[in-house]
Amino acid sequence: MKKIILTILEESLRLTRSFIEDNADNIIKGADMIATCISAGHKICLFGNGGSAADAQHLAAEFVNRFKIERPPLAAIALITDTSLLTSIANDYHFDDIFSKQIEALAKKGDIAWGISTSGNSRNVVKATQAAKSKELLTIGMTGRGGELAQWADLVFCADSDDTARIQEAHITLGHILCELVDRILYPDKFEEDS
Repeated sequence: MKKIILTILEESLRLTRSFIEDNADNIIKGADMIATCISAGHKICLFGNGGSAADAQHLAAEFVNRFKIERPPLAAIALITDTSLLTSIANDYHFDDIFSKQIEALAKKGDIAWGISTSGNSRNVVKATQAAKSKELLTIGMTGRGGELAQWADLVFCADSDDTARIQEAHITLGHILCELVDRILYPDKFEEDS
């Protein structure tokens, strides 16, 4: 069991390290994109399925509530949280439409649509990203090896793995890094106090 534990840890660390290092320039772009969006009075719309749905909710909470510093709430919403809305769309139309209909209803030009899919091929995530592009939103995609999501998102973060759990671990590390960078861009004085 100890060998299994250490093997899992090593795989997670290896993937997360290479994912973050390979995407360092894009991470800076992403943080600037998010900070610009929020400072202009726009919002971040996050969405995904399963563990990626949990990541969408987790990151929305970090923006709206707080991350590491005391600061005003930042505008972010996870499109996975309204069960009445999700089930009505899935029942009356199709599960593929659960995010795209929300993008059409709630998102405005200048907002960011942030889709998360470990395969990159989740139809509802891809469809929402396409809807966001048609509304002239900026789009972020977090995937595994890429998939169709990588073809549609403006800024793509690909974790080079087929292991869903390891991809999710890399994704949440990236999400936390983006949260901190956005805070540092928007509230640099809060970090100067700490140093």
